[in-house]
Amino acid sequence: MATRVASVRAFAKLNLSLLVLGKRADGYHELRTVFQSISLSDRIQLDWTPGARWAVEATPEIDNNLAVRAAELLRDETGIRGRLKIHIEKHIPMGGGLGGGSSNAAAILLALPTLAGINLPIARLTGLATGIGSDVPFFLDGGTALALGRGEELYPLPTPKQRLAVVVTPGISVSTPEAFRALKRGPLDALTFTELSNRIKNLRGMMSALGVSLVSGSPDWREFSENDFETAVFERHPQLGEIRERLAQAGAMPARMSGSGSTLFGVFSSQKARQRALKTLDGARAVKFVSMREYRVAWLRALGEHKVGNAWPPHSRYAKSK
Repeated sequence: MATRVASVRAFAKLNLSLLVLGKRADGYHELRTVFQSISLSDRIQLDWTPGARWAVEATPEIDNNLAVRAAELLRDETGIRGRLKIHIEKHIPMGGGLGGGSSNAAAILLALPTLAGINLPIARLTGLATGIGSDVPFFLDGGTALALGRGEELYPLPTPKQRLAVVVTPGISVSTPEAFRALKRGPLDALTFTELSNRIKNLRGMMSALGVSLVSGSPDWREFSENDFETAVFERHPQLGEIRERLAQAGAMPARMSGSGSTLFGVFSSQKARQRALKTLDGARAVKFVSMREYRVAWLRALGEHKVGNAWPPHSRYAKSK
C-alpha cells in the first residue's frame, strides 16, 4: 500500500507559574501549574505504510524516545499494523524544562491514528498520554491551561495578552529528582487548610487576572507568577539566577525558570523591549505564546489531506465506517 506522509510541529511549553504543594500517598508530588504553549517546536516527519506486520524506526537515536513509546502504546491499544518511520528535527533543547520529549509523544498520539485510519476520542488519547508522562496530556490540546495533580488534570485558561517572550537555555543539566528532593516537601495531607490556601493564593490571583484580562484596569497575571524550584535550583546553579536577573533588568515581567530548569524565560510588553533583550543575552531565542485555537489550526493544516473536517482530535479520512 502507498506510504502516507505527514510533517507536524511539536510545540514546547513554559510553566508560567509552578507550585509544589507536597508529597502524595502514591509518592508523586501534588502540583499546581499554568502551562503555556510557545512557538518553539520540533519538526516531526512520519511515514506510515499500512501492512500485516508492525515495525517502527526512529531517527536520530534518542535515549528513552517517548515518541517511539507513544507509537507502541497506540499499537497495543488499537492493534494497528504497518511500518512507521519517525524523523525528529530537534529544536527544543533536551532536559531544559520545555517538555520537548512529552510534546514529541503527544504528536505521535495525534498524528499516527490519523495516518492509520483510526479515530480515537480524546479520553482514550488522554489515558495513553498519562501513561507516558504527567505533562503529555497537555500537549494534546496546547494553549494555556491550569494543571492539577501530577500535571495531568487540565483546565483551559485564556491566553495572556502579553505574548512576546524570550527563552534562554544555558545547557546546564538540572536533575528533576534532585530538584524535588531539594524542596524537602512533606506529606500533602499534613498541610492544614490555611497552609494550603496561603500556598495557592497567588495562583488564584493569576487565574482571576487571566480570566478578566480583556477588562481595562484588570489585575496583571504577571504579578502572580512564581516557581517553587527556583530557590533550590539557583542555590545549586547560581548562573541560572544570574540569567533570570539579567532578563528582569532587560524589562522582562515576569522573568522565570520553566519547570525544574534549566531554561529561563522572560515575557515582554513590546517588540522593541524584546529585541533589546535578545541583543544582550547570549543564546536567547524569541518566541511567542500559542493559543489553543492556533495550536489546533496548525495541527489541522499539517495533517491536511489525511484528515476530514475540523473535528478535534483530527478525524482520519482513511477510517472505515462501521
